[in-house]
Amino acid sequence: MTSTTYTSRVFTLETMDVPGGTETILRGGRHLFPLLPRAFAGVRRIGVLGWGPQGRAQALNLRDSLAGTGIRVAVGLRPGSRSSADARAHGFTEEDGTLGDWLAVAAGSDLVILLIADAALAAHHGEIFAALRPGAVIGLSHGFLLGHLRETGGRFPQGHGVIAVCPKGMGDSVRRLYEQGAEINGAGINSSFAVHADPDGRAVDIALGWSVALGSPCTFRTTLEREYRSDIVGERAILLGAVHAIVESLYGRCRLAGDDEVTAYERSCENVTGPIARTISRAGLRAVREGLDTDGRDVFDRAYTATYGPAREIVAEIYDEVADGTELRSVILAERRLGARPMSRIGGSPMWAVSRRAHTRRTERELPVDPFTAGVFVATMTAQVDEFAERGHPWSEIVNESVIEAVDSLLPYMHARDVAYMVDNCSRTARLGARRWGPRFQAAYEQIAYPAAERPANASLLTAFDTHPVHEALATAAKLRPSVDISVGQGPLSVAATSLRA
Repeated sequence: MTSTTYTSRVFTLETMDVPGGTETILRGGRHLFPLLPRAFAGVRRIGVLGWGPQGRAQALNLRDSLAGTGIRVAVGLRPGSRSSADARAHGFTEEDGTLGDWLAVAAGSDLVILLIADAALAAHHGEIFAALRPGAVIGLSHGFLLGHLRETGGRFPQGHGVIAVCPKGMGDSVRRLYEQGAEINGAGINSSFAVHADPDGRAVDIALGWSVALGSPCTFRTTLEREYRSDIVGERAILLGAVHAIVESLYGRCRLAGDDEVTAYERSCENVTGPIARTISRAGLRAVREGLDTDGRDVFDRAYTATYGPAREIVAEIYDEVADGTELRSVILAERRLGARPMSRIGGSPMWAVSRRAHTRRTERELPVDPFTAGVFVATMTAQVDEFAERGHPWSEIVNESVIEAVDSLLPYMHARDVAYMVDNCSRTARLGARRWGPRFQAAYEQIAYPAAERPANASLLTAFDTHPVHEALATAAKLRPSVDISVGQGPLSVAATSLRA
């Protein structure tokens, strides 16, 4: 395992106790903004290429954090981009040099942050690299490009720093929590950072400055390789693909057992995105089981131990395919086949027609945790945690990619807009992965786990869960950020989402 210890010439770092050792982290907050000019020494212009959810959020956060410092933030878009109007509406304009052609912005920037879609980055990175000014630092928020370069025999250009800052949440969360951080210092989305190339010794502080400027309450170190493996696996497993499989399969199970449509929806989708997510966010994984009565614990235990093995097998298979390049190749091939054509939507199954009726009942009562649903969900989450731990990921990355990002960013949005909405409106890379692996999880739940849950629980698996080091890691992570509700969206499905304690 690569060391997570590092030093900074600008920021005061902390040591965080984790199972089996310690990790070095930076605790963020707006009180650090005066240090940003030192962190960005030598950077006078930051170019953000792309205006998707991450591009928009990061460009706005960077601009706001660096106001008055003399460091300018510019947005670079491809010719004819439909995003130009929205960028202008947010104050980036051609007239003041903060909006322009992506290659021109790249050529005129000292830090070039690449936030265009993965397929576009795979196709056009050579043009961007060729446009860079000497010594410019390349910034990424995802390690996908490293995996693609390795697959194709390419490499990052010599003489350029290569860093990554990877927020552990969707772009809307990055922006909304940053705005809420104006009132509650430290509110934000945790980020990992990586230094892949550092020719002049500035990379760590530039990366940390970038993370602080995004509003990250906690920044921890990883590598580009570890980041893209954990990120892509997580999208296909507990962050998206497996969640969709869990709620679809449980809805069908509840309907077969005689539940009406709304009750079945509440016991599946509403339970995962509501009380289960809130309990994990506020008190950790173990608290889900501890909050049940004796009969509920028996149901949880049978569901947990029946689900853990099949879920772990699929997570391991996904990890293998990400590690050997198969999953990355499948994304690129799918993009080439699909081109600009839209993908069909998955939100047409019968359960999603029930969502509005279920949402209207939220004010009527506090929905209790369904023990069977909880057992399936927690088992799948723990399976991903264990796979990442076995593959050598540091604990800060494990808990953020497998737990915190789920319960504090994605599930609140799913609660507001449904799981199917998220699958149909996420990045194309995540959407392709969820559509490929979600059905695998669903088949495993329906054909293997649910029948096995009729048998008594496996005592050794329950002991392993009760004594799992993830509980210690989550408790430590919970101390690193304040409690704050994230406000999710506008309109009839808008909710104030979970309290962010982890």
